[in-house]
Amino acid sequence: MHLTILTGASRGLGRAIAEQRLQPGHRLLTISRTPCDLVAPGGAEHLAWSQDLADTTAAAARLESWLDAQDGAALESATIIHNAGVLSRLAPLAANSADELARALRVDLEAPMLLTAAFLRSTSGWRGPRKVLLISSGLGRFALAGSASYCAAKAGMDHLARALALEEAASPGGAKVVSLAPGVIDTDMQVQLRSADPAEFANRQRFLDMQASGQLVSPSEAAHRVLAFLARADFGSNPIGDVREVA
Repeated sequence: MHLTILTGASRGLGRAIAEQRLQPGHRLLTISRTPCDLVAPGGAEHLAWSQDLADTTAAAARLESWLDAQDGAALESATIIHNAGVLSRLAPLAANSADELARALRVDLEAPMLLTAAFLRSTSGWRGPRKVLLISSGLGRFALAGSASYCAAKAGMDHLARALALEEAASPGGAKVVSLAPGVIDTDMQVQLRSADPAEFANRQRFLDMQASGQLVSPSEAAHRVLAFLARADFGSNPIGDVREVA
């Protein structure tokens, strides 16, 4: 049995990843505010948690307790995929409230960091290969006015992957770590970007143009690309990846 832990699985890319990952021989734990309602086929297992990832310490403690109760010797592999993400108000930084910014950073960066730490602690003695996949964004690599908190969180996620990869490479049986940009996907987040107030978010037209020119891929296609990247033999050889790169 292969274990996968997936955050943000109730809709969009996360939902599509969950649908494609929930196959015979796989145990899937999904974590999101609204539980993922997928029914596991025969030979697969699905456990859906309702968990607000903005409550980072509670989420990490819950995951660590659950992992500590699992029989790692019975699992062929263990993977954690951090997909959950939120946008703060699409406007200059000063127009966002402290609460908005704090929540965005907790969900987008603090939660992946704490959950990954819990995952690595609890699975350190497990026999199978372990992988950490952080779903990043092009906005972590190219700054965009009006979305400073999201850009900062995704850039932090990339650098977290770089540091983690160094740590795990120095540890026998260390996990493979990648922060992966999944491409431009037709999700609710894109709707938020296209619906922003152009007086506050000058880049709104850019996202309208991408939709109009057919540059968005479906969540299903994006999930297929993400999981194909995860399955690559060289996964983890570079901690920073993009599904649009040619293998």
